[in-house]
Amino acid sequence: MISGAQIMINCLLAENITTVFGYPGAAIAPFYDALCGSGIRHILARTEQGAGHSANGYARITGRPGVCVVTSGPGATNLLTALATAYSDSIPLIAITGQAATNQLGRDVFQEVDTTGAAAAFVKYCYLLKSPEDIPRVFKETFYIASTGRKGPVLIDAPVDVQQMNAEPIPYPENISIRGYKPVVKGHPLQITKAAKAIQAAQKPLICCGGGVISSGAGNAVREFCEETGIPAVSTMMGIGAMPPNHPAYFGMVGQNGTAAANTAVRESDLLVLIGARVGDRAISRPQTLESHADIVHIDIDTAEIGKNLGTTIPIVGDAAEVIAQIREKNITGNWSAWRSRLEEIRRNDTLCECKAEPLHSISLIKSLCDMLPGDSIYTADVGLNQILSARGFSLSGPFLTTGGMGTMGYSIPAAIGAKIAAPDKTVLAVCGDGAFQMSQSELATMNQHSAPIKIIVMNNKKLGMVADIQKTGFKNKNFAVDLSGGPDLALIAKAYSIPYLLAQTWDDVPKMQPLLNSESPCLIEIR
Repeated sequence: MISGAQIMINCLLAENITTVFGYPGAAIAPFYDALCGSGIRHILARTEQGAGHSANGYARITGRPGVCVVTSGPGATNLLTALATAYSDSIPLIAITGQAATNQLGRDVFQEVDTTGAAAAFVKYCYLLKSPEDIPRVFKETFYIASTGRKGPVLIDAPVDVQQMNAEPIPYPENISIRGYKPVVKGHPLQITKAAKAIQAAQKPLICCGGGVISSGAGNAVREFCEETGIPAVSTMMGIGAMPPNHPAYFGMVGQNGTAAANTAVRESDLLVLIGARVGDRAISRPQTLESHADIVHIDIDTAEIGKNLGTTIPIVGDAAEVIAQIREKNITGNWSAWRSRLEEIRRNDTLCECKAEPLHSISLIKSLCDMLPGDSIYTADVGLNQILSARGFSLSGPFLTTGGMGTMGYSIPAAIGAKIAAPDKTVLAVCGDGAFQMSQSELATMNQHSAPIKIIVMNNKKLGMVADIQKTGFKNKNFAVDLSGGPDLALIAKAYSIPYLLAQTWDDVPKMQPLLNSESPCLIEIR
């Protein structure tokens, strides 16, 4: 006989989980007791939200579900923002939460909340464990749901008594079949043929890559398709990195903060091929205008996303990598050189990225940072003006991690820690504003304790810069409730955590960043 908690650990081992991120408490104590000595590495975050974001970064680098573990009550509710972030961006997470004993549920006992009810809107599915015999099946289904179809978080709520109950060891299921959950992977052959003919006939075709291209591993296939055909490509913010940033066929990010070439491409295209993108309002602000002059081919593994924000001419349900492979089999050819030349001219004339004027908050600064880093470095961007600058200036071949759908401040540092733990040999950069830094600075202790030396860039303008811009352009109230005066002295914060620090205030200071960025130690660079 073994405990339910030990069965849970055995399930994680059967899924080849080597690392979990968490924060313990009484209701999850049996699980932690079994975790000790299991061989699974535990990363103690300093907040439950930080544990979730770290698991998010870990999942995006490994390509497998990240696991986070917290206790009941406030532990679970603190995790909800991280789950909503992962759900919005289609990141596979397994969230394990402690819960009050089954015979006490509904009695408002200490740290009891309806975790499955509270999390239902932010996860693909929720499980409430009722007996230890259910655990192997539930874990197998959880990992399957999180990592198939449109990926996302799944939650297991584990009452403390179920963790303590004993049961006979149950073999971990080898196969899984869930009634009503059968993700479609290959595109329908008729729709593939229609899409191929539409692309062939188009005068100005355009490919738009979303985050689904990255999560499905379709980036190389899309790049090769563009090279074979000469069709230009753009991306949403979550699709940054799907195409190499400096590839001649790639014209940047679309949307209200996108490049001139990318937005011109969208406006003037007569056929838009959307791949793994939900095209929210930040990407396409006026979908009706686009629908009036362009045919839309929308490829997505989630049927609910197709046509939700943008009318679709040819819908294709399937995995991006599989569908692109099917389309490439049609051997599409065409002469779109004039179309490409038009976009290349706009890109050449876009001088916004080349201006090295004060202050240092600029796209050029991000480009300079990327030039100083190894090409395969991992870049995590927070939310706010720093995110927009990062999206526009990013020029690495490595992954670009940010939160596009939920826009969660405080994401970059814990996500960077998770990414560094997943890829200890890679340089990992976290870029954030002073507001976001103050939301997650406690995770510097996590970084130190668990040897995850990341490079942190804080763009410090002592205000919530993006909100201030919104107030300036759209409202009469200027600089109200956005002043972050009274914030910490970052040099002293760095000293408190034994982190090398540099203050950069002019372009003459930028070269001084190179030694810190190339060292094996963490660093905190303040851009003031």
